[in-house]
Amino acid sequence: MFTGTELALAGGAAFAAGIINALAGGGTLITFPALVALGIPEVTASATNTVALCPGYFGGMIAQRKDLKGQGARLRLLVPAGIIGGITGGILLLVISRQVFHLIVPFLILFASMLLAVQDRVRDWIRHRSVTDRDHMKNAIIPVGCTAVYGGYFGAGQSVIILSVLGLCFDDSLPRLNALKQCIAFSSSVAAAVFFLFSGMVLWSVALVMVAGALLGGAAGGRFAGRVNPVLLRWTIVVIGVVVGIILLVR
Repeated sequence: MFTGTELALAGGAAFAAGIINALAGGGTLITFPALVALGIPEVTASATNTVALCPGYFGGMIAQRKDLKGQGARLRLLVPAGIIGGITGGILLLVISRQVFHLIVPFLILFASMLLAVQDRVRDWIRHRSVTDRDHMKNAIIPVGCTAVYGGYFGAGQSVIILSVLGLCFDDSLPRLNALKQCIAFSSSVAAAVFFLFSGMVLWSVALVMVAGALLGGAAGGRFAGRVNPVLLRWTIVVIGVVVGIILLVR
């Protein structure tokens, strides 16, 4: 059982993550360490975090649905890859020993922090790369599926990796690739979350509070857009992620 204070801390972390995801991305770098700080084992924290934050991807997908027009063929190929990858990642999380996950968590957090740090460069590269007649949908299936495996296993930084893969395989505008990325990230996260629902690893009292907090944070983040410097916010999250990763590494 968790105290009201502990649930409030989990909900507050999810609220902050909702704002961060709406403005800059990287909310998992706040919520996952917060759950671990509450004494929740890393594997359970990861499963609970995935279930709690996946509704936020739906909001992003709906907000960008106009940019999905004409991408039906891509969705039919890549969303199933995201679903299969997400389930595979969830299985790996539960099958691989907790000791192994405990050892690699600091590196996953540092890796996610690095991805968040280079997010703008990835987007600039996609925006300014040379345009050729290229739409390699089949070539994207395996790398997208592998990225979804990572998303189901841990998830932080998954969106940046997906966007990079899409930029390599498709010549299209950034908004359209970003919308496609949202659908893939949503499908892999929901697939992993549904798998976790039947695993017995989800702390429901914490997850439900976090869902509410994340949704409220996402709505607040939409209102804060234009008032908060997303670059400053993102680098703040990067620093927090690096500090948390180092602390977990040396403890």
